[in-house]
Amino acid sequence: MAETVMNLYDAKTALSKLVDRAASGEEIIIAKAGKPLAKLVRFGGHGKTRKPGAWKGRMRIAEDFDDPLPEELQASLEMRIRED
Repeated sequence: MAETVMNLYDAKTALSKLVDRAASGEEIIIAKAGKPLAKLVRFGGHGKTRKPGAWKGRMRIAEDFDDPLPEELQASLEMRIRED
């Protein structure tokens, strides 16, 4: 998806064309004094319908996925010192 940066003044004068470009999938960044302020994008997301089960057979979740972490790893993640 293409992205264009446009000055606020120029964007005001070309709003209709910018909306058409955004509707076709282009992202327009509107900036003021070179600082990005807003993004003009197509309304309604990507337009793709999600298909449930599309990843079936492509990934595997380990049997122990929900098991507690080892104490040492848990302590390091919680940033606490383990007492012996």
